[in-house]
Amino acid sequence: MIRTFSTHKIRKTQELSDGLWDFHTLPSVGEGICKKIIVPGCWENEPGLPGYRGQACYERSFQGGENVRLEFKGVSHTAKVLLDEAVIAEHYNACTPFSTVVKALPEGEHHLKVYVDNSFHEQSALHVPNDYQTYGGITRPVVLEFLPDSYLAGLHITPIFRDNSWYLILEATLVNLADAAFDGSIAFALADKELLRISVHLESQETLCQRTEEILCPDVIAWSPAEPKLYEITAKLLNKQGDTIDDLIDRTGFREIQIAGKEILLNREKIQIRGICRHEDHPHFGCAIPYTAMYEDLALIQDLGANSVRTSHYPNDERFLDLCDELGLLVWEENHARGLSEEAMRNPFFEEQCEACIQEMIEAHYNHPSIYIWGILNECASHTEYGRECYKKQFELIRKMDQTRPCSFASCQFQTDICFDLPDVVSYNIYPLWYHDTPAAEYLAELYNWIQTETGGTGKPFLISETGAGAIYGYRTPSRVKWSEEYQAYALEQQLTAILSQEGCSGVYIWQFCDGRVCDSWFSVRPRTMNNKGVFDEYRRPKLSAEVVKRIFTSKHEDTF
Repeated sequence: MIRTFSTHKIRKTQELSDGLWDFHTLPSVGEGICKKIIVPGCWENEPGLPGYRGQACYERSFQGGENVRLEFKGVSHTAKVLLDEAVIAEHYNACTPFSTVVKALPEGEHHLKVYVDNSFHEQSALHVPNDYQTYGGITRPVVLEFLPDSYLAGLHITPIFRDNSWYLILEATLVNLADAAFDGSIAFALADKELLRISVHLESQETLCQRTEEILCPDVIAWSPAEPKLYEITAKLLNKQGDTIDDLIDRTGFREIQIAGKEILLNREKIQIRGICRHEDHPHFGCAIPYTAMYEDLALIQDLGANSVRTSHYPNDERFLDLCDELGLLVWEENHARGLSEEAMRNPFFEEQCEACIQEMIEAHYNHPSIYIWGILNECASHTEYGRECYKKQFELIRKMDQTRPCSFASCQFQTDICFDLPDVVSYNIYPLWYHDTPAAEYLAELYNWIQTETGGTGKPFLISETGAGAIYGYRTPSRVKWSEEYQAYALEQQLTAILSQEGCSGVYIWQFCDGRVCDSWFSVRPRTMNNKGVFDEYRRPKLSAEVVKRIFTSKHEDTF
């Protein structure tokens, strides 16, 4: 499964992540392991490979011809793709998709190799030993598409609400691979009803972005958590004879996100976030979580009364975002960087890799109505002048690509952060009663007063992007000491009550949904080599705190949704 809906009816596609690939670690002799392995998947979940960090090769064959496009939704950490022994693509970052087009592939059988590397090295600024596990493998779906000489390469959908009516702006990217010019048209449709038809001309080898004016869309229903109504938008490419030669289908929800003073508005109504942070991590599947398990996670999250998910600390699998669209969960999605010092941010590859992640994230996920905010650089050096320049550049890039959503970052620099003039929303990670014993209400009030009186965040919406406490599942004691389920439940009740009562606070994200693996180097501060702050354990068994969260999240607040 590539998406939860069909993205083409005309274009021929073949899913390559639908079974076993040949696999071997490098070198493939001596101590190397050779076997069949499922794709998508993490090799750490294979017998004989737990803890393997290094290089490996995936191989399979397919029948093809004409022009083909290969898209990989995620390979961890780096990929080198060879087709019939020729390199056709290279990519860094496990969490964003990449694709490549091969022109005029001869008919017949072709051999695909993907060299994958999950090792840590100086050329990797974002994949570093961290407070979550970094897996190896082809971890997300792979699709093969057969293209005409002229085809649709992308479709961006922007809903606009004005004068009590909904409009759409559509942007289609077209490519002409042929040696001759192409003349034809694009037809846009909303739920099978044609909206607009535009003539197009492409020169040989040209890539063109065709943008429409605002298109009135009467009688549509707005998307909201209470009613997550989705509409399919179809772009069809027609030749000059009027024959459809290619198509591209995506979905939208008619919704509007605005910032009004200290409030975040959805469809012009105030929202209060009752959210939870979630890693892509599962004891059976690593980060290659199958669709059914994704749904089960979201069912548990919604049962808690949560209305939002933070995809900490990287872009998530698009099928997960599809489910959030369908279920009505708001999403904070962020680029891939966590806890990096100024020294780490000075890695010569840092800016390039961060910017590529942002570009690929927004390009791929722009159309998801559930995504209401973009985040960057969780707990990085936002208290230094060099760090500030990095935050500034990345926010500028986001705003260049998307003017319809606010942006933020999760800070942990208590009363030292110098970047709050840059984002639209001020966000903080706080752990009173866990890393220190300050009462939650006292700590939060002091922080909020500082933001409002001494920083560039004055008058902006304010979110708590992380709060929580650790607990070992099954460790129960009336002494209510730290690491017990009783203490976690107590701490979360104090934290959530204070946060949701704080004047000017737009909501909270709990750290975290479930316990997750961390890199081995974090073992000394993480019992079981796990981050144990989940309200569920890694097997999704609820801790005592789950009932506390559910009681607080399902009680009535000022928000509409």
